Amino acid sequence: MDTPVTSRPPVATVPNVLTYARIAAVPALVACLFMGTEGGRWAAFWLFAAAAATDWLDGYLARRLEQQSTLGRMLDPIADKLIVGAALIMLVHDRTLDGWSIWAAIVILCREILVSGLREFLAELNVKIHVTNLAKWKTGVQMVALAALIAGPAADKIVPGVSTAGMVLLWIAAGLTLWTGYDYLKAGIRHAMEG
Repeated sequence: MDTPVTSRPPVATVPNVLTYARIAAVPALVACLFMGTEGGRWAAFWLFAAAAATDWLDGYLARRLEQQSTLGRMLDPIADKLIVGAALIMLVHDRTLDGWSIWAAIVILCREILVSGLREFLAELNVKIHVTNLAKWKTGVQMVALAALIAGPAADKIVPGVSTAGMVLLWIAAGLTLWTGYDYLKAGIRHAMEG
């Protein structure tokens, strides 16, 4: 008697490998920023820029190559939150973000945790909330802001004002974060009240 063949989803698809690379970049990014040198800043900048690019690229390739998977859908937002969270923590650690600017970092981190919890709760109710265009803009602004702040002092020597532009964009990202986070919260509360 023949045994039925069960097909398992491939874990080494191109989009998934890009997501794994983004997760692997987190400790490297932290190590580069922890060095506290100009070279470390540039290395961290290029790592972060590559991670931000793969965030867009893995989703695009998953759709284009028809390699969307449950594993990819689970790991992609985790990879995003890890790289953003690590960058924010290290920027606070090295005092690139201090004083009032720490509040922008707190808003962004709190929203990420809130949205993760809401997604998990809504998944149990079989409710899917699709990413809005505004949320995609928020992510783009946030990634550019963090890249500018990571390059910061090193980049300011070449193009003065990079750090200032990064700080302005971070506050814009924090505002968009509050707005999009509220949309998720509203949807979560609505479904909780219906249940």
